[in-house]
Parts: sequence; C-alpha cells; structure tokens
Amino acid sequence: MNISQLFIRRPIMTTLVMVGILIFGLMSYQQLPVSDLPNVDYPTLQVTANLPGASPETMASSVATPLEQQFSSIAGLSSMNSTSSLGSAQITLQFDLNRDIDGAAQDVQSAISKAARQLPTNMPNPPSFRKVNPADQPVLYISLNSSILPLSTVDKYGETLLAQRLSMVDGVAQVQVYGSQKYAVRIQLDPESLSAKGIGIDEVATAIANGNVNLPTGTLYGQQQNSTIQANGQLNDAASYRSLAVTYQNGAPVQLGELGQVLDSVENDKIASWYFPTKTGNREQGVESRGAREKSSIQNPKSKIQNSSVRAIVLAIQRQPGTNTVQVVDAIKKLLPTFQKQIPAAVNMNILYDRSQSIRESVDDVQFTLLLTIALVVLVIFLFLRNISATVIPSLAVPLSIVATFAVMLVLRFSLDNLSLMALTLSVGFVVDDAVVMLENIVRHMEMGESRMEAALNGSREIGFTILSMTISLVAVFIP
Repeated sequence: MNISQLFIRRPIMTTLVMVGILIFGLMSYQQLPVSDLPNVDYPTLQVTANLPGASPETMASSVATPLEQQFSSIAGLSSMNSTSSLGSAQITLQFDLNRDIDGAAQDVQSAISKAARQLPTNMPNPPSFRKVNPADQPVLYISLNSSILPLSTVDKYGETLLAQRLSMVDGVAQVQVYGSQKYAVRIQLDPESLSAKGIGIDEVATAIANGNVNLPTGTLYGQQQNSTIQANGQLNDAASYRSLAVTYQNGAPVQLGELGQVLDSVENDKIASWYFPTKTGNREQGVESRGAREKSSIQNPKSKIQNSSVRAIVLAIQRQPGTNTVQVVDAIKKLLPTFQKQIPAAVNMNILYDRSQSIRESVDDVQFTLLLTIALVVLVIFLFLRNISATVIPSLAVPLSIVATFAVMLVLRFSLDNLSLMALTLSVGFVVDDAVVMLENIVRHMEMGESRMEAALNGSREIGFTILSMTISLVAVFIP
C-alpha cells in the first residue's frame, strides 16, 4: 500500500495542495470561535420550589427530600445537587450527554407530580423546572452607579439605553438586569388615619385609579380637519399623589397625603445589587445581588474588597451559542466609550467581570506550549539526525498538519479552546514520529544505492500501511 506515490510523482500538484491547505487553514483559524471549553449542550434541568417562611431545615426535609427520592429513579441521571435556603429549594439535575433533554423534562414533570402528595399542602405553587446550560453563563458584567442621581434614574439609563443597545450587538443573546430599580410611587397608608376618617382601603384604591387617567375625551370636528381632545390626568411623582382628593368630608377634600406616607420609590424594593469597589487597580470588581427571588454573587478573590459598598444596577450579558466569546466582548467594549458620553457624567460605568480575560490567558498559555513543543521537537530531530535537510522535512509536516486541522475544525463547528489546543499539542509527537520513521526508511534505501525517486517510492510503500495503522491505533486510545 503506497498512499504517498501519487504525491511523490507529482511534486507540482503536491506543492499546490500544500499551499491550498495552508491558505484555507489560516483563513479557518481566523473564523474559529474562541472559548475556554467546547460548546456542549449539557442536558441540565433546575427544579425550584418555594415555601415562604420555611427554614432551610424544613425546606430540606419536607420539600427537597421527597423530590430527590422521585428524581433518583429517572433514567440517565448522572448527578443531582440540592440547595435549601430560607423559603426556597433548588435541585439541579444533570443527565448523560446522550440523554434527550425533552424526554428528561417529561420524566422530571412526572416525578414532580408523584412527589406532590408528599409535599406541604400550604405551598403557594407547585415546584417548577427550567432548562439550564452551564455554557450559557454571562460573559460580561457591567455595573452602573451614581452618588448623586437616584437608582431609579440610573436604572432608566441601564434598561432603556444600554441593555437594548447591547442586545443588538452581533453575538449577544440577551442582557439581564440585576437589581432593577424602576421608578414607582409607594403609598404607605396609616390604619389609624383611615379609621379616624372612616375611609376604607378600597375607597383609596378607587380614588387613585380614577385620579390617574390618560384617556381621550372626545373629538372636535372642524370644517377641514378633526382634532382629538385628550385630558392628561396622569400623575408622575409622589408630590402629585399627595394632593390627590380621596373623598370629601364636611365640604373639604381629604387628600391622600393625610392618610399616610407617599414616597418616591421603586416597583420592587426586595431586590438590590451592591457594587464593591476594590483597592487594587484591577477592573474586575465584586458585586452581590440579593432579592426575594434572585441571588447572585460574583467576586474577584484576588482583590481586597473594602468594607464600604455601593448600590448599583448590574447588566449581565450572555453570548449566543457557538459565537466567539473574545470577539463578542471586544465588540461590547468598543461601545462602552460611546455609552459613557450618552449618559450623565454622574453615572459611573465599571466592568465587574470579563470572561474573555481568563479565556485569553488560558488560550495564550496553551498556544505558547504548542509553539514551544514544536520548537523542541525540531531541535531534538536536528541533534539526532545532524542534517539540516533531514530536519526540515519532518519539521514541515508539523505546521502543515496543524494548520490543516483548523479547516476541519471549522467544518465540524469546533471551537478554539483549551481541549482542542491540548489535543493539537499531543498530535505534534504523533506527526513527528511518523515523519521521522518514513524519512529514516527512505534514507536507508538511498544508502543501498537507489535514486531519490526510487528510494522515496520504495521506502514509503514498505512502511506506509504500518505508519497508518500505528497512527489509527494511537488515535483510537483517545476516542473513549
């Protein structure tokens, strides 16, 4: 078996094929997505159950345990992690990679239905579940804070300007807002004042609804055009609500401000995010978000967090599956100076966490290891062969094989990550071994008096199948 004969007898064709492989390989290298790990769709489901007021011990024994007993019988379940906190329990189910996520979801729903009879009857809602992919974690966290403007104003810039514009960046899947502080007027009624004036809460609610309208009142018809008349009675701040007349007693209006406190506040005051400035110059900061239904913590262990913390609005940016993490983050960072000019100077914008930094460092480290491996292999070949031409021949096989692999990786939708680069590093030894064995056999034929062409043909024919079998055997070891 002589696979090399076609390429040995046609050197021009072989040269053109090598040049073509190099060109397509280098072009593919520029288009490969860069990530820390391969893009794998992990079949993972997260089950959430809520029981307000229950202690973590009660959640673990009365809620989590019955669910875990039912989940343990699901086929293909590889791991199950349960976390119980005050009034909430979360169970993360991870299945084998060959398990269909839709089929697993049906099994989880059936298990929840079976466990429903063992769960507390005072649960407000039955346990729910959702699909979770660990690879879809946010790639960038951006915080907005201000020592002058209220958080509701900062939230308006974050949600209406930054979040919507960032979601339009190529490669961005969605932008989540942590610690949202949308403006709202909060009314805290005084029960004693209501009782003293004989006013019910429903009467106050009706007065607020009737006094805060924005509806067309009619149409004014003219000879040439019609005009719509609109009465705008919408109230926009707490001061306007305080003077709202709830009812009339003794010929005088009873204003809303007399029945309690009317405050400029936010829609949900149970959710908040804190920004921890660091003493170091590192741009990665710490942020903690706590709320009734969400809790996240991102901290940089290399930084010394100050005791003081600042309330902030945090934007968590997720990338689309299969996109280049580094390119997506770079595209976002290019827009940040523009955003800084469009928002007030009193609003501070900081990058809390940049996932591309660790990816760049790890990929650069593996790339350096790969180049160092190639250089050491070439040096070892030269030390043993003592011949420049004999060293160049197997040395050319290494970069050609690696560059050709980039084209195949692009076709198969692989990413340039730590695992793929480590695999290329291991393959360097295989390629060099095959090239050296082939070269030694050809040199042996030349020492027997054969011409270069005959030695190349005979030497490659003798061990071509052996080298192919040996390489396939080595590759088969890594298949599992």
